[in-house]
Amino acid sequence: MSEILPPQDDASEREARFLAEAERDLPRNYMALLPHGMLGQTGFRLIQVPTFIPVYVELISGSPIAVGAARAFQSFGMLLSPILGATIIEHRRRVLPMGFWIGGSMRLQVLGLAMAGFFLSGLPELVAVFGFLALFGFFMGMQGVIFSTLASKVIPVARRGRLIGLRNALAGITAAAVGGLGGRLVETNAMGNGYAATFLLAFVMTALGLSMLAFIREPESPSVRAASGVRSRLSELPALLRSDPAFTRYFLARALATMGRMSVPFYVLYADPGPALLGPLTVAFILAWSMGNLAWGEIADRIGFRAVFVASLLLWVVAALALMSSADEPMVLVSIMVGLGAGFGGFQMSSQNLVLEFGSRENLPMRIAVANSASELVGVIGPLTGGVLAATVSYEAVFWTGIAFQLAAVVWVLRAVPEPRRRD
Repeated sequence: MSEILPPQDDASEREARFLAEAERDLPRNYMALLPHGMLGQTGFRLIQVPTFIPVYVELISGSPIAVGAARAFQSFGMLLSPILGATIIEHRRRVLPMGFWIGGSMRLQVLGLAMAGFFLSGLPELVAVFGFLALFGFFMGMQGVIFSTLASKVIPVARRGRLIGLRNALAGITAAAVGGLGGRLVETNAMGNGYAATFLLAFVMTALGLSMLAFIREPESPSVRAASGVRSRLSELPALLRSDPAFTRYFLARALATMGRMSVPFYVLYADPGPALLGPLTVAFILAWSMGNLAWGEIADRIGFRAVFVASLLLWVVAALALMSSADEPMVLVSIMVGLGAGFGGFQMSSQNLVLEFGSRENLPMRIAVANSASELVGVIGPLTGGVLAATVSYEAVFWTGIAFQLAAVVWVLRAVPEPRRRD
């Protein structure tokens, strides 16, 4: 379905008004997004870091295949929902109201994880964890499209890297402290289930973060698409991909790199650090993920997110190689987790923001959705493959396979994906 365009003599006027409103409200929006990121990401990182969930799932299942399946369920949810999220918002001149609804639904799944730990055990607990992770991924997939679209409207591209780096760094400071507390909760089996207590803490932090969006002033989009269903938009995807070959090559590279993410749930299982070291490893990973974003954000604003994409993947590969050769010493393991966290964080930042720099504003929600869905398709396959490899071959086989995909993504980006800021 074709996009809705304002009258030609009014289009430039609408665009000018949009830019003027975004610039006028930039300080307010900047300050609202900082605590939103600090509080929200503090909670979500307790779910996303490769420590609590993998160890928790192995504890209640006794199987590395179940660990891979848990992340695959989350990715399966994220595979289904980005395109739905795009169709929900791409005809709306303001997307923030949907951000509250979807963000709230996403946070309720974190509360569900906590309740499952407190009130269930054995197979019902494992099934509930899989279900809540799948729903968490489902709403996370939609929220990713909505929030990326919102960020593209309220923060100019040349200032986006520093904002993301700063909000991630602030989140890292609080998340490191909370991650250390989570390790203590697990070690002391707080409230009868230390993992459930950690997830409850994550829910409280993310709920507080969501409330910060109430202070955002979002300008109306100068042009939007007509409302259409998922089936209609899917039929238009081939034309969308043909219209911007550079974007198409980018999302293929992102899918390759995401396949390398199969290793993430198994890092801590391979190291086998014990409960006492779980907190310090979480702190190291989160701090590096977050504080590293300050450097990645500076590089992104100066050079572009493409450079961050390549450099972060290379750092991630080096850290994974170090893990396989030096996982016995606790302090060395903490240092390796710093490298893994910084590489993972840089990849997350660059992959989510590079997509914003291709194509037209009207098709931005769908471009985000396509890139996210492609990534999560392999995000389903990757952890399941990793779990089978870990159970039948070795953890090293998982890591080498992930490294191969990551290096393939680096080569593809360097050869086939131009820096979008330098395109004519």
